[in-house]
Amino acid sequence: MSEKSAPKAVDAPLNFIDDRLGSTTFLKRNMKKVFPDHWSFMLGEIALYSFVILLLTGTFLTLWFKPSMLEVAYDGSYTKLNGVMMSEAYASTLHISFDVRGGLLMRQIHHWAAILFMASIMAHMLRVFFTGAYRKPRELNWLIGIGLFTLGMVEGLFGYSLPDDLLSGTGLRITQGVAESIPVVGTYIYMFLFGGEFPGEEIIPRLYTLHVLLIPGIILALVTAHMMIMWHQKHTQMPGPGRTNENVVGYPMYPVFMAKTGAYFMFTFGALALLSTFAQINPIWLFGPYDPGAISSGSQPDFYMGILEGSLRIMPNWETSAFGHTVSWNVLIPALGPLGIIFTGAALFPFIERWVTGDQRVHHLNERPRNAPVRTGVGMAAVAFYGILWLAGGNDVIAEKFQVSLFATTWFFRFAVFLGPILAFVITRRICLGLQRSDAAVLHHGVESGTIRQTPEGEFYEVHVPANEQDRAVLLSKENASPAPAIEDASGIPAPGSRGPLGFLRTRLHRFWTFDDIPVEEHAHNGGHHDEHEAVEKEERKELTRG
Repeated sequence: MSEKSAPKAVDAPLNFIDDRLGSTTFLKRNMKKVFPDHWSFMLGEIALYSFVILLLTGTFLTLWFKPSMLEVAYDGSYTKLNGVMMSEAYASTLHISFDVRGGLLMRQIHHWAAILFMASIMAHMLRVFFTGAYRKPRELNWLIGIGLFTLGMVEGLFGYSLPDDLLSGTGLRITQGVAESIPVVGTYIYMFLFGGEFPGEEIIPRLYTLHVLLIPGIILALVTAHMMIMWHQKHTQMPGPGRTNENVVGYPMYPVFMAKTGAYFMFTFGALALLSTFAQINPIWLFGPYDPGAISSGSQPDFYMGILEGSLRIMPNWETSAFGHTVSWNVLIPALGPLGIIFTGAALFPFIERWVTGDQRVHHLNERPRNAPVRTGVGMAAVAFYGILWLAGGNDVIAEKFQVSLFATTWFFRFAVFLGPILAFVITRRICLGLQRSDAAVLHHGVESGTIRQTPEGEFYEVHVPANEQDRAVLLSKENASPAPAIEDASGIPAPGSRGPLGFLRTRLHRFWTFDDIPVEEHAHNGGHHDEHEAVEKEERKELTRG
């Protein structure tokens, strides 16, 4: 029986496209591409889904939003503000919230999607860092991820500044202060950005153009590049049975992965819609229009900007005046220092690690965090640094809720921001080394079976059995520390890589990186104490037989 052919209305267009683009061959090859499966891989996909939702809801909002600072008297559904003079930007945002059908829900979905976008990027980058997924050949994608996070922060700042309410205006005032604090060129940057003295009449239209056109376009281009590079290099995978640097174990693009990713997109959209329905965010009608002479109590930015808020609050009031110029260190350092440390350190870390360890291999298999104690310790130190500054951004709220002195909380955070990361590094590194010892013990002695035996002398012991195949594959995935680079050759002449201050520094860092590394290797007999007891029992049986 012959196969039933496709209808002509379908077959003809497909043949037309295939004859000109060769799409059939392309689709056949790529639809079979295998993707590994692990729950943490969904973090990056959630960021992608959030970005799509941001584009859709943002398009809806642009239909009614008016990016103008022209003052008008409000006359809308929110009667408490009737007759109040405000900008058209604020009035149109109120109109979207109260008069456009579904407008408030769209505003809330847009805002929550922005927060989820930043949170998922942050979690995704932490997963990539802790598992070493940024190593060769993925350094470029790691840099793209840092760029996406940076652009996301700027996009978020510009986005919640558009309504021109009291809270967003306060954020713009801080932005103006930061721009003006830059030595020599700060005043010019500030005047160019705002089109004159603060607040001026140009800032909202300019932010609107950047927010809806320029920055989303750059983000879209970077996301596309990120996906294309990932597709070409293949996705990393977690260690497990049969998984190596040469293969990918998972599910094909079609139909499994496409079905799963479509369902996860709907789950993400549903979660955002549910959250936006029941959890209010950014109620601008409660803040009122922006007034340079007023500020709302307990003002807090979105979580991803909290590090800047915290660093501003705990920074001492340092200024330097020289040659007719004043440098406001109390604004400049908090604005550029913390994020500069985190982003610059994150961007350079893959190259520093490769230089220190001398590892030039290609890695497609992720590394367990415990197997890289220094990297994991550095990551937790950065998390502690970021988290402490984020908490410091709410020092007034903490002081009020816990009935402690505001000055005491400020001084606490001034010390904690330096001591916290050091403690986080030391504690995390020791925990990782302890877990490595535990892994080595499992391979050497086996795992507890729950069976208790008694020797002829009356001693009780628990029988250990070898780890199962899944656990053994995970434990044996550890890459033991590479040997230190040679300091001298056979003739006693210093090796090129060890000469000078940089060579000395590299040798010292390599020693620190690998000094306490615990080899995790498979043993021929890993029964451990069980084997010892079995041997004793056999000897005793022999003695009894001779007797």
